[in-house]
Amino acid sequence: MLPWKHALRTLSVLLLTAAATLAPTASAQATAAPSRGWNDFSCKPSAAHPRPVVLVHGTFGNSVDNWLALAPYLVNRGYCVFSLDYGQLPNVPFFHGLGPIEKSAEQLDVYVDKVLAATGAAEADLVGHSQGGMMPRHYIKFLGGAEKVNALVGIAPDNHGTTLLGLTKLLPYFPGVEDFITANTPGLADQMAGSPFITRLNEGGDTVPGVTYTVIATKYDEVVTPYRSGFLDGPNVTNVVIQDKCALDLSEHVAIGTLDRITFHEVTNALDPARATPTTCASVIG
Repeated sequence: MLPWKHALRTLSVLLLTAAATLAPTASAQATAAPSRGWNDFSCKPSAAHPRPVVLVHGTFGNSVDNWLALAPYLVNRGYCVFSLDYGQLPNVPFFHGLGPIEKSAEQLDVYVDKVLAATGAAEADLVGHSQGGMMPRHYIKFLGGAEKVNALVGIAPDNHGTTLLGLTKLLPYFPGVEDFITANTPGLADQMAGSPFITRLNEGGDTVPGVTYTVIATKYDEVVTPYRSGFLDGPNVTNVVIQDKCALDLSEHVAIGTLDRITFHEVTNALDPARATPTTCASVIG
């Protein structure tokens, strides 16, 4: 097992090194990318959409690239839309969501306060992809977020951790690898099914009163496995499998949060349930 241990350590180091090497160029591209109307701190919510929407990217994502499709989709429908970067590691400025998730939740706390102060709104709605759909639950449950959040919409969130198709179950057979991941990418370690973070997050119930929760999942998720592990249990929860809305939708973990307009339509239904319309395969052209 020693050669495997060495190979996995080397692979992890190479991935992080590559991220650090490519990050300055990629980060510059992200910074220069047009925001298409989001992150406008002069935006004031309308009567139709009285709460700002804060987009929370996933692991290895950032505040721009994760939302190049969904952010303008929401802006074009009259929402004030904002996005943040969180979970940064030293010397890896582009690939975020890798830091300790409790610290990432603290960053979200600060950012939501900034958005509420700028917009004058009493509450925000949060829409997150992958880790970004799960991490806000820590903010809501432990950091006072329940008083500032009306709704949390999670797109393919790993609410109960993930086995990554069972790969995490192999870690005990490779001594030292789990410790290496925990030390170097704690945000990944926190997302493993059964981790101390996931265990604490779900103790005493999945939800808190006063916040509505929507989970949008895909049967073809190759990251959050099993895909139903993203579902929440509670009286204020709606769990959706996107293929139940459109059987032809083949979106996997990345596409459902970054490209899929059928999912986007379901997001707007969750943000504005009073004006919800049926989500179908035709929603792709909506």
